[in-house]
Amino acid sequence: MRFLLDTEQRAFADSLHAMLTAADTPSVVRDWNRGDHTGGRALWSRLAEAGVFALAVPETYDGLGAHPVELAVAFLELGRHAVPGPLVETVAAAVLLAGPGPSAERFLPGLAKGATMATVALGTHALDGDAADLHLALTPEGLRLSPGPGPVRRSLDPARRLTPLAPGGELLSPRPPVDRALAWARLATAAQALGVGLALLDRTVAYVGQRTQFGVPVGSFQAVKHRLADAKIALEFARPLLFGAALTLDAADVAAARLSACEAAYSTARTALQLHGAIGYTAEYDLSLWLTKARALRTAWGGPDECRDLVLAGAAGGTARGAADGGRRR
Repeated sequence: MRFLLDTEQRAFADSLHAMLTAADTPSVVRDWNRGDHTGGRALWSRLAEAGVFALAVPETYDGLGAHPVELAVAFLELGRHAVPGPLVETVAAAVLLAGPGPSAERFLPGLAKGATMATVALGTHALDGDAADLHLALTPEGLRLSPGPGPVRRSLDPARRLTPLAPGGELLSPRPPVDRALAWARLATAAQALGVGLALLDRTVAYVGQRTQFGVPVGSFQAVKHRLADAKIALEFARPLLFGAALTLDAADVAAARLSACEAAYSTARTALQLHGAIGYTAEYDLSLWLTKARALRTAWGGPDECRDLVLAGAAGGTARGAADGGRRR
C-alpha cells in the first residue's frame, strides 16, 4: 500500500523545511543546551504561526482540529532539523486537555498559538520543564497541574533537559484521555525519528562522497554502499507505516510505526558514526546533535519492548476478530 502526500501537504513540508534551514537550528540547539531559550522560543513562535501546534487542538479552542497526517508531516521536518523543545510533550498536553471541562478553554488557545509551551511528566521527571510554561503530570489520581519544575539535569540529547516536577498541584481531570494522548505522542515521536534518520543519511552520503582513502572517495567502496543502502531501505520501510498509523491512530499501528522509525533512525545513527570515523564522536561537530537525538527518541514515550508488545497484542486481537468474523460467515 502506498501513502502519497497531496499537494498541500507537500507544500506544508517544503515551507517548514525552508524555514528551519534558514533558522540555523544547530546554533539554537547549543544555546538551548546552555539554558538560553531565546532562539528556541522565537523558532517556537514561528512554528506556531505555521500552524504546527494547532494541528492537535480542536477548532473550538483556536486550533485547526485533529490532523494527525499533517502533524506527522510537520514532525518529520522538526526531526530532520533537530528542533529543540518539548515538541511532543506539547502535543500530548493538547490531547490530554481537550476533554470536556474548563481546562480546555483555559489552556488550549495558548498551546495552539504558541504562547504556551507545555511539558508532561509520565513519572517523576519531565523534559524541558525549565523552558515550559505549563507543567502537567499524569498521576494515579489523574492529570495534575504541577506547581513547577525543580533543578535541571542534562539529558543524552543536548536539545532536551530533564527537570523533576514538584508533587501536588491542581487536579485538572480525574480521567484524562491517556490512551489517545499516547497515540499522538508516539506518532509524533515516530515522525521525528524518521526525520532524524533521513538527516543522518543525507549528511553521511555527502561526507563519504568527499572523504577520500587510497586516492578515491570512501563512498565508492562496496561495503560503504551496502551500509548506506541498508539504512535507506529501513527508513523508507518506516515511512508508509508512519503515514498509515496517522490515518488510523490505532494503538498497534502507531506502535509499529514508532518501533520501525526509531529503530531505523538508531541503526542509521550507528552507520553514520562508523562512516564518519573519529570526527563523528566530537560534540563540536553538528552530526552529534542528530546522533544523540536518535538515541534519545528510541526510548521516548515507550521503548522498543513496549512497542513490540503492543504490536503483538494488536496482531493477536486482529486474528481473534478475523476468526470470529469467519465463524459468523460460515
